[in-house]
Amino acid sequence: MPAIQPERLVQAIIDAIQESGFSGQLVSPLRRHPRRFLVTGTQGHKSLSVFAWTLTFGGRPSLRNEYRIQMTSVESPLQLGSGGPTLLLGYEPTLNLFAGFDLGRHRTFTTGSPSVQIDIEVLRRSETEGLSFHRKSNAEIAIGIRPDQLMTYALNADLLHRYGREANIFRLLNRAVQLHEIPEEEVDGLSTERQRIVQTVSRLSRDASFRKQVVFAYGNRCAVTRMQLRLVEAAHVLPVGAPESVDHVRNGIALSPTYHKAFDNGLIYLNEDYHMVVNASQLHVLEGLNLAGGSEAFRSPLGRVFLPPDQAQWPARDFIRRANHFRQIRV
Repeated sequence: MPAIQPERLVQAIIDAIQESGFSGQLVSPLRRHPRRFLVTGTQGHKSLSVFAWTLTFGGRPSLRNEYRIQMTSVESPLQLGSGGPTLLLGYEPTLNLFAGFDLGRHRTFTTGSPSVQIDIEVLRRSETEGLSFHRKSNAEIAIGIRPDQLMTYALNADLLHRYGREANIFRLLNRAVQLHEIPEEEVDGLSTERQRIVQTVSRLSRDASFRKQVVFAYGNRCAVTRMQLRLVEAAHVLPVGAPESVDHVRNGIALSPTYHKAFDNGLIYLNEDYHMVVNASQLHVLEGLNLAGGSEAFRSPLGRVFLPPDQAQWPARDFIRRANHFRQIRV
């Protein structure tokens, strides 16, 4: 397919930033490379600079799976952004998937419009794995990226491309995105940076898988308000860190950010009849601090929660029971 318009490409990047749990805003001219985004997350603001083009078929009949970006309208060497990472991306609009390339290898090039390739099957794997890794014949690591994992890639791109070339790290990264357990002894002998990248990808892959399963099960709707609007998060019923907490859809519930925070803080809780209820003792504390303003509006949508059509995806009552005990809620 032909290259898409810059407006659509930029919107795909902004959407992916949001799906990754951040918010993003273009703060540079639409057609200037690299495009710079202001990304906001729980840790504050960060600048993200992106060179990006549409992925199109490479054109060689003998390589039917080869897709490429054509780096037009830029000059060598590519200029790095400041205040955050700089990425080299391809975007396949039909699949709504990204490819991440090693900027260090492609920053300098001869005159013309150089191309960078990836096997389309690598992209398709990322649809289920979140991130997918492929070692090309020149030892470069190309990475398929599902939109909800764009910021995982962005914040770790340099290490992923640098260490992913090593056979052992390549193997461990593939195991991590496939959600296999990685025994401690397999990473104990690695350098600190190599340990960190394997452990980070493992943890964030599990987080993304849990979030995707839960939000999909609830139809992208908050279980309390029934709103969508891309304002839905996956909350653990039995919190992370509690004994026997798991990243499973039956230990999850989809909530909008306000109710997610209230749920995690114990201001509201889920009972075994699947009603979301205000924790009276917590509300009483807030009233004593003169911080209960808006409580009536906050309480109005509470009650029987919206649940997935598939009962096998409802929160397990055992998790609900243990969660309320862990949070010291008197039901």
